[in-house]
Amino acid sequence: MKLRRERRRHAIPLNSMSDVAFLLLIFIMLVSLINYRREVNIAYPEAENPKKINAENNLEIWVDASGALYLDGDSCTLRRIEEAVVEAHRRAPDTRIHLIADRGTAFQKVNVVLGALQALQYRSVGFVVKDAAPGAGL
Repeated sequence: MKLRRERRRHAIPLNSMSDVAFLLLIFIMLVSLINYRREVNIAYPEAENPKKINAENNLEIWVDASGALYLDGDSCTLRRIEEAVVEAHRRAPDTRIHLIADRGTAFQKVNVVLGALQALQYRSVGFVVKDAAPGAGL
């Protein structure tokens, strides 16, 4: 007696699983690039004994050598910075402001930002510098 074997049909062809895995890998790589931190190309000032702080809950304000303002890596105006500071403080009162200025930036340009933060009565401001010790990083 001859037995008939019933053939099973797979919903996904198994010979194309490597293609699916490759496409999934590409998707994960693209999504991971979306969340990278944008930086402005500046020369950091140096400090003798910088204090290291937690960099998790902060708002970064960049001032380049020409005095242009950036908020978290995006070009902006002083008005936009003020709005972002108020919004960040409303969401999380422990938000720190990191002021990152180029070594060649005139103090008057940095003082404009400090004046705006002072008018907002924001007191948690830190200057980002490079350690003056040889071989030390940020």
